[in-house]
Amino acid sequence: MAPGNITWVTEFILIGVSGSPDLQIPLFFVFLVIYVLTLAGNLSIITLTIVDSRLQTPMYIFLQQLAIINLGNSTVIAPKMLINFLLTKKTISYYECATQLGGFLVFIVAEVSMLAVMAYDRYVAICNPLLYMVVLSRQNCLLLVSLTYLYSFSTAVVTSSFVFSVSYCSSNIINHFYCDTVPLLALSCSDTYLPETVIFVSAATNLVCSMTIVLVSYFKIVLSIVRIRSSEGRKKAFSTCTSHMMAVTVYYGTLLFMYLQPGTNHSLDTDKMASVFYTLVIPMLNPMIYSLRNKDVKDALKRFLTNVSFSFRSM
Repeated sequence: MAPGNITWVTEFILIGVSGSPDLQIPLFFVFLVIYVLTLAGNLSIITLTIVDSRLQTPMYIFLQQLAIINLGNSTVIAPKMLINFLLTKKTISYYECATQLGGFLVFIVAEVSMLAVMAYDRYVAICNPLLYMVVLSRQNCLLLVSLTYLYSFSTAVVTSSFVFSVSYCSSNIINHFYCDTVPLLALSCSDTYLPETVIFVSAATNLVCSMTIVLVSYFKIVLSIVRIRSSEGRKKAFSTCTSHMMAVTVYYGTLLFMYLQPGTNHSLDTDKMASVFYTLVIPMLNPMIYSLRNKDVKDALKRFLTNVSFSFRSM
């Protein structure tokens, strides 16, 4: 951090989703339900893809990792957020804030990357089915997953280091429900040009690269499906990627809404509402999207519940 004879900020105060005292308890129960559903849904997918041998294909390996990422993203933010709903003074220490920002960046970058990997997986499955198990062998799947986490961790370390390289010496009130880059830099009493540039370049690069991979993959998928002669074949091919298409549409739609607003309409309050959606609501929705529209997942859940029920009856 920059040197100088100043009073360093040792803790921050989080305003939260709403500063209204009357809304704290109702909001606590709303977000508690969201978090419990997120835990239940994502843990279910993780468990099913581990215990069911039929769900240990590349597609479900990536779905398992997306569930882990969604679970991590919510857990970095939700517990502290829920506790703060019950407290009068919603504080977070300097180092706890830095850790939360780092964790959030790891999982948000990992999610963007994993969605791109999953789009590539569907492209290979539909456009090059004979090479699917060669191109996406277990070794290559683990390599893609490892690279995703390595890249996201590196990005998080670099970005959070720049955010906390500036001085925080005046206001310590963060207009947000967690430690995020933009509301943090808004509090800095030193020049923020460099960290803002790093954040912009990093976010733009991640978003553009991921969206390009997704769009190119689905463009080729659509062309491939159109060439299928039978309507049953087209329906079957399309059904294998509808869940991912829905998840991608919801996720990127939220990010584009957040970043492509006119400057006159853009505010930290708008960012806060968008953040609620992609950090808490989407991790809750993803398991529903993938399970409700996926016969393999529904069948695996039925087998799992049947086995658990049989085990209890035989005790």
